[in-house]
Amino acid sequence: MPYARLRRLALAGTAGLALAVAAPAAASAATGPGVSGPIRVGTAPVGIAVNPLANTVYVANSGSNTVSVISSRVNTHPVIATIGVGAQPREVAVNQSTGTVYVSNSGGNTVSVINNRTNKVTTTIKVGSEPEGVAVDAATNTVYVANSGDNTVSVINAETSTVTTTIKVGRAPFGVAVNAAAHTTYVTNSGGNTVSVINNRTSTVATTIPVGKEPTEVAVNPATSTVYVANFLAGTVSVIDGPSDRVIKTISVGSQPFGVAVNPVTSTLYVANNGSNTVSLVSTRTNQVTSTVTVGSGPGGAAVDSLTATAYVTNFNGGTVSVITN
Repeated sequence: MPYARLRRLALAGTAGLALAVAAPAAASAATGPGVSGPIRVGTAPVGIAVNPLANTVYVANSGSNTVSVISSRVNTHPVIATIGVGAQPREVAVNQSTGTVYVSNSGGNTVSVINNRTNKVTTTIKVGSEPEGVAVDAATNTVYVANSGDNTVSVINAETSTVTTTIKVGRAPFGVAVNAAAHTTYVTNSGGNTVSVINNRTSTVATTIPVGKEPTEVAVNPATSTVYVANFLAGTVSVIDGPSDRVIKTISVGSQPFGVAVNPVTSTLYVANNGSNTVSLVSTRTNQVTSTVTVGSGPGGAAVDSLTATAYVTNFNGGTVSVITN
């Protein structure tokens, strides 16, 4: 499955690690997007999320069972806290309204809940087998967790920190994204090459959409209700029209795309290409790649701060985060 592939690629690429980590500073043209960092975090970082209201970035370090907290308030982006969580943390999501951070722990079948004011774990919630993706519906204070080991999604009432229902989806679910306005959650099924579309009001699968080979992470543009899916083994991104649940475009990007993040303000999609150590920047107006920048070794997760037009990408092999401004 996608994370296992990420680990195998990391082991295969260790010999070239020093060169790859040193590359980002000179990677982008003077007139294009700028790349800074790398910011040192924990071992084998994967998931990443931004809280622009708190000027913080959260990184799940799958190899060290921690979450690194980065300050985005200053240009040096220092790590201001390191939080111990469960075994093999994979993905992370933030509810900006409540100042709460959710981390899926694949090795422990749990979700750690962090108070972003204190940077302390307040509770741990038992979910399904091998949880990966996690996303928040801030409008209803509900959390959705993809359990890749048992083909389900756990639905958590964030107010009570309890699982209220479990939804059967496709094979090996991985990424999760919520469109709160449309009351819809999108789940990539990496083992079935599909996306399950969940009706949040009824907690049922409304439809299933075929996409590319081995889909990983997924992102929603709330301004247009457009959904973007990284297809790891196809080297593409599937563009789904939310209202019609149809793939309207397939975009060729770099090798082995893993993470995706969208900035609705600048109409930019960021795609982290794990196999080519690059990030593709895509115009969401034209669905065309406008720029490609080099980052660290084995880029995985991607997140964006729409207020500052800054994207953050985890580099799995190097234990770092690259910062992209444009």
